Amino acid sequence: MTREEKSKVIKELTAELAESSNFYLTDISGLNAGTTSALRRACFKANVRLAVVKNTLLEKAMEASDKDFGDLPTTLKGNTSVMYSETGNAPAKVIKAFRKKSEKPFLKGAYIEEAVYIGDDQLDMLVDIKSKEELIGEIIGLLQSPAKNVVSALQSSGGKLSGIIKTLSQKEG
Repeated sequence: MTREEKSKVIKELTAELAESSNFYLTDISGLNAGTTSALRRACFKANVRLAVVKNTLLEKAMEASDKDFGDLPTTLKGNTSVMYSETGNAPAKVIKAFRKKSEKPFLKGAYIEEAVYIGDDQLDMLVDIKSKEELIGEIIGLLQSPAKNVVSALQSSGGKLSGIIKTLSQKEG
């Protein structure tokens, strides 16, 4: 790879890192072609993009980026694949599901909404991270709950009130 080609790849990686608020660094070395294809299909279904990168080029892209990746560059040893996703927990779910059949992919680290996670032991916690849409759904549910209680209380009270008024009006007549 020429210096010009490397420079172009670094620019592309820097742009991808700038655009992506969630990505995982994994090691998929040792997977055969069939297993790798199955992993790529699983990623595609989960809306996760898998890309194999050179560590030195990714490290330079991280340095060139405006974002703070903390200790993430220290994980760039051996083979590295990047899993890009719109949803913070999607790659973790793919990895966890895939590990039922294989010991890889191995999680090196993750960058989720400006938070850095290092190590494979973080996988279970990353699976439990809620997406923006899930959080909004929960908040809407919580906000609707008191309103539903008030409406049902008013409806039941209204029935009681009208019953009382009807009974009183019948007594007077």
